[in-house]
Amino acid sequence: MPDTERRWKGVIFTPDDEPYLGRELLFHFDQVISAAMEQNSRIVPLTRQGSLSDLQKAATQLVPQGISLALSIRELIRQGYLFAAVVMLRPLMERAAIISYLHKNPSAIALWKDGWRYRERPSLASMIDTVNDSKVDLQKAKQLCETLNHLVHGDPMGSDYNLAQFGEVGAGYAPSKMLSNPELSDFICSLAVSWLVVLLGMMYACFPSDTQIQ
Repeated sequence: MPDTERRWKGVIFTPDDEPYLGRELLFHFDQVISAAMEQNSRIVPLTRQGSLSDLQKAATQLVPQGISLALSIRELIRQGYLFAAVVMLRPLMERAAIISYLHKNPSAIALWKDGWRYRERPSLASMIDTVNDSKVDLQKAKQLCETLNHLVHGDPMGSDYNLAQFGEVGAGYAPSKMLSNPELSDFICSLAVSWLVVLLGMMYACFPSDTQIQ
């Protein structure tokens, strides 16, 4: 274990001394989190003003889950648990893709209400294809899904994401904090920001009248 890793073993970092403080993408992630939290606080009163559409009901479940996952990823980065943060990207991406798919395909709401069963719902890659009006490259979407699936399911290919250098000892698989991998931190932040922005957009799309709330 490198000296820096050993020195901080067991330490709980704060916003003032976290290991990746000052990274541009991390700062951007924080900004988007703040925007999502603010928008969510504006939507909450709307959910208590009369009946909601089926799409809005789905959004009230999926969006808060997505925000919670984003906050969890942020805290994992703060504490240096980068591998766990990468794994959490998969469920964040899925929730953003689901609400986007339901918004673009209203007929699919029936599947959602019926339990969103595994063999009946669309694939994650095809749902990602609805996120962007210009149509995301389906092949790239599949590659992204495959990468994150390797991590979630413990496939050998996913092991690259907790590989660390241990000084003169060489490379090994980190069981705890990873405090000297800014590239991985940037990778996590870039994807987390992308999917949190999708959720933010869906909040506006599903509750367009929230701009009237002061």
